[in-house]
Amino acid sequence: MVKVYLSRKGVAFTEYNVSTDRDGLKALVDMGYRTTPVAVIGDERIVGYSPSKIDAALEAAGVSTT
Repeated sequence: MVKVYLSRKGVAFTEYNVSTDRDGLKALVDMGYRTTPVAVIGDERIVGYSPSKIDAALEAAGVSTT
């Protein structure tokens, strides 16, 4: 849902499949998480799907959306 939401807003993102990407899994665990999705936007880390938190983080990071 997070990637669909960002795509619909026209926001570019990088997706890591932690099932197949060892570096992506290591990065997730190093952040202290063991569940997905985790969206990192600017200084914010958003666990799960929360449109209001995503929008707030995008605004704080100065990311324009369509």
